[in-house]
Amino acid sequence: FRAFDGEMIGIIGSTGSGKTSVVNLIPRLYDATEGTVLVDGADVKMQDMESLRKKIGVVPQKAVLFRGTIRENLLWGNENADDETLREALEAAQAADFVAEKGLDAPVEQNGRNFSGGQRQRLTIARALVRRPEILILDDSTSALDFATDAALRQAIRALPYHPTVFLVSQRTSSIRHADRILVMEDGNVAGIGTHEQLLERCE
Repeated sequence: FRAFDGEMIGIIGSTGSGKTSVVNLIPRLYDATEGTVLVDGADVKMQDMESLRKKIGVVPQKAVLFRGTIRENLLWGNENADDETLREALEAAQAADFVAEKGLDAPVEQNGRNFSGGQRQRLTIARALVRRPEILILDDSTSALDFATDAALRQAIRALPYHPTVFLVSQRTSSIRHADRILVMEDGNVAGIGTHEQLLERCE
């Protein structure tokens, strides 16, 4: 399949269907054993690993925060980011309200134990957005969010001043139904590709 600049690509399928494997090929967390993965038209295996990964923001299924402060966690995304960049990322990730209450220099316990599951997910999304990535991979990373927050997050990502290509992995149809195109994964293969409406018509 091909994803164009600024598109939002939804990826759905049952557990073990290959959703995470597909997105992990992009930043070379795995290498393809057959075929080729191209980013900006060039084979990822031929690109400098550090330069490639600087273009990509990955938010994994398990939200991982480090002991320190909220600010220190966000600066993992880009250590040179100013407060305006942090604020923009927090607003897009729907984390601005609870961070404003606590403050950017509020403590974070190991693994973010002092935050709820939804707050941890929103902070890890904000951390990925701080680097203003060209490619944003959200790997089932909104599962702890309610439907309204999930929808607001997707709208905010589309409204960012820069326009990343977004890969949105989910098991919830509601999370991906408004994506530009959706990949349906089954047993490691693409069982269907198209818009929500097209797939309802032709993809079992």
